[in-house]
Amino acid sequence: MNSIVAIVGRPNVGKSTLFNRLIQRREAIVDDVSGVTRDRHYGKSDWNGKEFSLIDTGGYVEGSDDIFEEEIRKQVILALEECDIIVFVVDVTAGITPLDETVAILLRKTKKPVFVAINKVDNAMRESDAYEFYNLGLGDFYTISSINGGGTGELLDALVKEMPEKDEDDTDINPSDELPRFAVVGRPNAGKSSFINALIGKDRNIVTDIAGTTRDTIDTVYNKFGFDFKLVDTAGIRKKSKVKEDIEFYSVMRAVRAIEYCDVAILMVDATRGFEGQDQNIFWLAQKNRKGIVILVNKWDLLDKETNTMKKCEEMIRKEIAPFTDVPIIFTSTITKQRLLKALETAVEVHKSRSNKIQTSKLNETMLEVIQNYPPPAVKGKYIKVKYCMQLPTPTPQFAFFANLPQYIREPYKRFLENKMREIYDFKGVPITIYFRQK
Repeated sequence: MNSIVAIVGRPNVGKSTLFNRLIQRREAIVDDVSGVTRDRHYGKSDWNGKEFSLIDTGGYVEGSDDIFEEEIRKQVILALEECDIIVFVVDVTAGITPLDETVAILLRKTKKPVFVAINKVDNAMRESDAYEFYNLGLGDFYTISSINGGGTGELLDALVKEMPEKDEDDTDINPSDELPRFAVVGRPNAGKSSFINALIGKDRNIVTDIAGTTRDTIDTVYNKFGFDFKLVDTAGIRKKSKVKEDIEFYSVMRAVRAIEYCDVAILMVDATRGFEGQDQNIFWLAQKNRKGIVILVNKWDLLDKETNTMKKCEEMIRKEIAPFTDVPIIFTSTITKQRLLKALETAVEVHKSRSNKIQTSKLNETMLEVIQNYPPPAVKGKYIKVKYCMQLPTPTPQFAFFANLPQYIREPYKRFLENKMREIYDFKGVPITIYFRQK
């Protein structure tokens, strides 16, 4: 199980910039105005071979300073409850503020590892100003500049030392839990609980029109119609600007954990709203976690349809999730129970594909022929020869191709090989990882 790291601190100290640097994507909107973090605030990062999930708790909070203080207090408490490691970001140019002290008081009580990251240290003079932060009583600190990346390597080195070693045979879920786990994820009010209630035939979850009424992840063992698995209902993941209520923030953390624990993520999209940025973020998170993915476009009964509405909608979604477009998309209605069993059948198929093992001899036979017909382009007059390939003994489909000059093989060629493998073998809805290694 990957560790979950939370970035906490008062507004405008550079939490989002640090978050973006660590996940290596410019995702959150970063601005000089306090509290403008509007966008995605969870992602995956890895350092020295250790993967972890990262949560940016940067709050978008309206109101007076004392409300602000209360909100930040709540977020820190939640981060302490749900996360394994805390990174407390402060700003060297501002010194220790009363709000920093409030956060430090909470952090001093925890037994979890806390790392103080002093941001905006980009010259020697600021380096000496950093010593003031010993007064927070949280021990040693790390001076960083999240804008240009200075000091983040040392911080990451220290972070990963606190993470448990991964066993060689560590799979995504507890081996004693033989039943596959399907997590129903999506934005609030897309119909996740209704989907589960329609399948189980009883109102196990409270369903109302208020977004975010599911407050926790609920496991339901499902064994009807020849299916046997666990359904995990998660509270809706919603945009950060909407996570004003602490429970919402808590729900997001829970949903992130549910995606990590599942085998297949069933992503529910509200047909009346279309495939929005937040849906894409959830998709990206499941894909980055190498989970099987099935997209359900729910509330299909509420749409005024023309001859090719479904085709257009499907094309639009595939465009949004490119380059990983080999994902089943099913149009459902939890009210009319339209295609719900089809959705389950598909999730079961994706789960099977995810544990597909291809014989090395067969793999070489088919893939080396493909490579011979379409070899990687030559670089600097050097020809790349791929001599051998094999599936790695990992819980999810990962392949190694051995070549004389693996460093010259570019992303488009990797994608070409992945698409060919998807044509030949059944990996619908399953992320594939391809490595090129020196032979």
